[in-house]
Amino acid sequence: MSAADISADRSRRHAAVIGGGISGLAAALRLARAGVRVTLLESEGRVGGKLHAGEIAGVPVDLGAESMLARRPEAVELARAAGLGDHLRPPAATAMLWTRGELRPLPTGHTMGVPGDLAPLAAAGILSADGLARVARDAELPHTDPGEDVAIGAYIAERMGREVVDRLVEPLLGGVYAGDAYRISMRAAVPPLFEAARTHRSLGEGVRELQERAAARQQTGPVFMGIEGGIGRLPLAVADAVRAAGGEIRTHAPVTGIARTADGGWLVELEDETLPADAVVVATPAHHAARILARACRAAGAGAAVDALAGVEYASMALVTMAFRRSDVEGLLSGSGFLVPPVDGRKIKASTFSSNKWRWNADADPDLFVLRTSIGRYGDEDDLMRPDAELVAMSLKDLGDAVGLAAAPVETRVTRWDDGLPQYPVGHLARVARIREHVARLPGLEVCGAIYDGVGIPACIASAHRAADGLLATLAEGAGDDKGE
Repeated sequence: MSAADISADRSRRHAAVIGGGISGLAAALRLARAGVRVTLLESEGRVGGKLHAGEIAGVPVDLGAESMLARRPEAVELARAAGLGDHLRPPAATAMLWTRGELRPLPTGHTMGVPGDLAPLAAAGILSADGLARVARDAELPHTDPGEDVAIGAYIAERMGREVVDRLVEPLLGGVYAGDAYRISMRAAVPPLFEAARTHRSLGEGVRELQERAAARQQTGPVFMGIEGGIGRLPLAVADAVRAAGGEIRTHAPVTGIARTADGGWLVELEDETLPADAVVVATPAHHAARILARACRAAGAGAAVDALAGVEYASMALVTMAFRRSDVEGLLSGSGFLVPPVDGRKIKASTFSSNKWRWNADADPDLFVLRTSIGRYGDEDDLMRPDAELVAMSLKDLGDAVGLAAAPVETRVTRWDDGLPQYPVGHLARVARIREHVARLPGLEVCGAIYDGVGIPACIASAHRAADGLLATLAEGAGDDKGE
């Protein structure tokens, strides 16, 4: 690069992106491709956050999230923009539900476990006769107003009984939030269901209309998508794209705070240096964001954002990944795995049969079979205090009870996600609105991540794009001011 090029590069508007998870990376790429000079700062030694590729017994695996919703465009589009379009792969099998002592098929005709059609639910054997009868009563009850917000479990239990919540809604919702259905906000977690509850006399009637509207849209293609070699490849590819667009990515770079400058810019404070920037995106978990923003927000009279961030609760969990000799598990493991309702009292909350679900995983070593289990959720985290070996033993015990697995794994790997998933309790949307309202008092500052608009990968990317677009608008206004326009 010539001296003139270096001078021109330094004259460009500079944005600091704090946090190297998929949200921070997506924001950095959008800014860099818009011509902004970007520095992304990540405190850990790698980027990706909860998207983490690894291996077990030489087989590539995901050690965090393993799939992304494909019916929303953001994640698939980002994968294609990062050069992974030819590596997108749908899952190859369907999941079951381990409840009432048996593996049972997940019924059709529901929205996040809320049935619109009783026949598939009855055929699956998930509910008792009394439970099915209680669900049917929903059609006879007068309308129940959900108000401004309501816990999804509490509302459904009032309409359809606790059994359908405990045995179907809870495990499905838990698979997304690792939370408690009786605390999670319906309005924040499943907005279409909240709207259906608000506008229809019966909940089942609302679910049926949601499904009819979905059928009318004639969406084709898979609901979920993975990436050959693991979803953990996505942040690495996005990071490469950021660098290719001229951005800088720094790991082992924890930010301690940010401060406003007299000319409306920013100083990003690291442990051993201060980085000037024209704009800042904070894309970290809530408790880190609260600490980073504290001084600047309180100085601007926006301390309510800090307090709201500090109050966000998280769920912790552990993933136990195991590799077996395929000959030892032949005939035992069908489908893509199973979910486990907490009411059944098991240690594991789910198991994924990775070598069935992802063809690339099976092809990596045809003599091995890889699976994983998850342990822990909000309010049920005591087992996470146990050593890795005990988590493996718990998983093997439940797998033995569920499918008759008695073989010893050839290799195991435990990945702990402490404070891994933000919780969306009743009132969460009001909390998010409060954060954004007060952060908006500081032009050139934006926030994004899993705590704002959804915990899924597409929602995180959408949050990042919203933040990046907000900064681009602010920077454009500043450029106009500089020109006297």
